[in-house]
Amino acid sequence: MKEDYIQQVQLPSGVVHVYAGPELFKALEYQVFQMANNNLQIPNQVYMSYTPDVHVGVGTCIGTTAVWNTLNGYVSPSIVGSDIGCGMRVHTTNLHKDELKDVKLRRKLVKTIEKYLPVEDHARGHFSDIRLEHIVTKGLHGLPKKYIPDGYTPRKATSLTHVESSKFTLDENALNRFPDHVWHRSHRQLGTLGNGNHFAEIQSIEIAEKNREVAEAWGLFDGQVVVMIHSGSRAWGGSVSQYCSSDMLKVMRMNGLGTADPKLLFAPLDHPEALNYVNLMYSALNYAVVNRHLIAYAIREAGKNVFGSKFEMTTLYDLMHNYAWEEEHEGQSYFVHRKGATRSLPAGHPGNPQAYLNTGHPALIPGSMGTASYIMVGAPGGKANFHSICHGAGRIRSRSATKRLITLNEFASSMRVGTNDEIVVNHRSLESILDESPQAYKDVDQIIESVVGAGLAEVVAKCKPMAAVKGAK
Repeated sequence: MKEDYIQQVQLPSGVVHVYAGPELFKALEYQVFQMANNNLQIPNQVYMSYTPDVHVGVGTCIGTTAVWNTLNGYVSPSIVGSDIGCGMRVHTTNLHKDELKDVKLRRKLVKTIEKYLPVEDHARGHFSDIRLEHIVTKGLHGLPKKYIPDGYTPRKATSLTHVESSKFTLDENALNRFPDHVWHRSHRQLGTLGNGNHFAEIQSIEIAEKNREVAEAWGLFDGQVVVMIHSGSRAWGGSVSQYCSSDMLKVMRMNGLGTADPKLLFAPLDHPEALNYVNLMYSALNYAVVNRHLIAYAIREAGKNVFGSKFEMTTLYDLMHNYAWEEEHEGQSYFVHRKGATRSLPAGHPGNPQAYLNTGHPALIPGSMGTASYIMVGAPGGKANFHSICHGAGRIRSRSATKRLITLNEFASSMRVGTNDEIVVNHRSLESILDESPQAYKDVDQIIESVVGAGLAEVVAKCKPMAAVKGAK
């Protein structure tokens, strides 16, 4: 029953709505609710919820949706996260999985991707001819035309239209506070993955029969090879978080604001420092969507190198899961925060891009390494949760605990190393990415079951990993 996946937890400071099946809900640690209670102390909050992948973060749990009325609202960098604009992107290809069944060919593809896509943490991107000031102020519209590969065929163009937002408008004066070294480092990082849980993955899809019509409308077919990308705003977003944190603290002290958690930062939306943060946050959202676009551009070039000029890679969708912005719900303007949560709009919702108005847009949910990811679509029941669903599997172990408790053999078995079905990884040693093994995360199938069971979204396609590119530390 739907009610089995929705819990309303009454805390001293208010109610947090938890969307999780009984097993996942029972496993939630006490600190998750302690953080919710602190978050609920921010004034004027009208709604707060957790998705089933919820786990402890800094100041706020990953997997949080928090909502204010725009007129008397608040903004919280803690309920956005430090990797502002971090999100997902999926590109379809014209390949079938059978064309990649040779493990040697998958290894060749991964090696070629590494030539076009820098993966080392301090590597320089290959896009020095792009002006960073154009990117952070104009988003995808700030790119030179040569980086919009489908621009010459307007009827097929998806680069600028099949995205949650191609440009966030901001007051450019806010950018003046950043010193030269921030601009320099951020420019170098354009088109790079970053490390941790960021990745680019080659997958094959299996369409859910219930939503086959939707899948076909999106151009998906069984066995199709797709490229899934997970990355964010790199040094630019990190600098926004760093520079604005001290300003937020000053505002809180001057106005007598605070909770039991000194790391939970927030301020009234109409305060000058809050407006400054919002403008800088939007610049980081611009950076993040362009960064994922350029990662995809690099992989497309690698694909053409391996498969020839007929290789195609078309944008399915790009969306964020660390951000705050204004949305309209039931005719009312709200300021919605999502930290580790994904927007998932149903068919007919006016917030959909035009291309997806009749179906709802693709909602992209990655699994952990070695497990399936999902392409979903919003259901009408998502209205109760401001159309928020999960953003992934959600960690159950810290990086240090994973390295301590999980063996290399267990990890290798998960990746099917030594078999024809091996999930090829660019790292020469699995030991270097042991903290990203599937055993560090919740069961993604349970997560998806909770989202579907709660009536928030439905599965359109299951994506099975074939090869993965991870950033190096």
